[in-house]
Amino acid sequence: MASQFTESIMEITTSRNPAESEFHQAVREVAESVEPVIARHPELARAKVLERMIEPERQVMFRVPWVDDKGNVQVNRGFRVEFNSAIGPYKGGLRFHPSVYLGIIKFLGFEQIFKNALTTTPIGGGKGGSDFDPKGKSDMEVMRFCQSFMSELFRHIGPDTDVPAGDIGVGGREIGYMFGQYKKLTNTFTGVLTGKGLDYGGSLVRTEATGYGLIYFVTEMLKARNTDWNEKKVVISGSGNVAIYATKKAHELGAKVVALSDSGGYIVDESGIKLETVRRIKEVERGRISEYVDEHPNAQYTEGWQGIWTVPCDVALPCATQNELDKSAAEALVKNNCIAVGEGANMPSTPEAVDIFLDNNISFGPAKAANAGGVATSALEMSQNAARLNWTFEEVDNRLKIIMKSIYTQCVEASDEYKMNGNLVAGANIAGFLKVANAMNAQGVV
Repeated sequence: MASQFTESIMEITTSRNPAESEFHQAVREVAESVEPVIARHPELARAKVLERMIEPERQVMFRVPWVDDKGNVQVNRGFRVEFNSAIGPYKGGLRFHPSVYLGIIKFLGFEQIFKNALTTTPIGGGKGGSDFDPKGKSDMEVMRFCQSFMSELFRHIGPDTDVPAGDIGVGGREIGYMFGQYKKLTNTFTGVLTGKGLDYGGSLVRTEATGYGLIYFVTEMLKARNTDWNEKKVVISGSGNVAIYATKKAHELGAKVVALSDSGGYIVDESGIKLETVRRIKEVERGRISEYVDEHPNAQYTEGWQGIWTVPCDVALPCATQNELDKSAAEALVKNNCIAVGEGANMPSTPEAVDIFLDNNISFGPAKAANAGGVATSALEMSQNAARLNWTFEEVDNRLKIIMKSIYTQCVEASDEYKMNGNLVAGANIAGFLKVANAMNAQGVV
């Protein structure tokens, strides 16, 4: 019956959402995890709760015309998928990247339902973005695009309806331009976006939150193995916001991060990555990670980012993009005696890789739990905006630590309750599912 349940869910999903492989992958993982929950709670099966979760409450797709610096009209496509509002307003980032299409947004939005439920804050799941590429664009081009994008999106969002944030390609610059346009169009100053600048409603720690939260979650994983970060060798993929602040916090806790990457390749610095150099190259100069070796000649640069997982390490943190860590990469980590993997990106490990980790006693922190620190702190930013308050860095950071520890505990307890042998993937899916499912069941068929 369990297998029939998953296959029936997948038949519905694939027939209604053809050629959306990432979305199919995310749905299958959740369906397989919650099979024992459905078996124990037939009322959730009768109410078709999971089937309703899989179908977004609302999908918006729109044209985004803008003018480049040469006076040429460009046209991109914008998306916002409002997936589930059973426990709070839709919450999830905006991604600007050429790879964005409806299937990517739906995969991210579906994951966001469960991730947000785990944070213990009252926020639902959603996601959005565009196939616009901010790389190589001037500030004025980015501003014109963001203003055009928000000129349509503003109709569908609000502080009590849907609160977007940043994601790949959407940082403080883009959030600022979009917030300004929303304010102009609505004549309101509200917490409609998170990740805002500190001068206009942003929260301390929000910039660091996803990377810091990842480290706090993996800290709990290491504690369960009776160890800590001290003298651990760490490999992190990516060199954006999540990777940078995960590196910073890992260094503070006594670890040594020896590798980072971008879409061109990866660097290895066995003496420890010099974070100030990386931050200047990536955040200020918007350059390539290969430039690191120009200033640190003892480091090595290799073209092609896939080889980063062959670098020996104790802890691996994939923080770049979905499905970046495959079967062969997982086998390399096992061969090099890696003890823990924490996902900083969204679904960066393929199902085959996850199976290898679990089969080889590698502690594995799935994205919907391990990288929830960003959205958790976004929820804290929403609270500060609603109360017209500003909390200190220490206060927000302490709340983040408490939330990440709570997420870990929820995953472990759900895994134990349903006899999943410490599988945090199943634990995260079950804990998040139950919270949303119970709320949906209480609210009727809507």
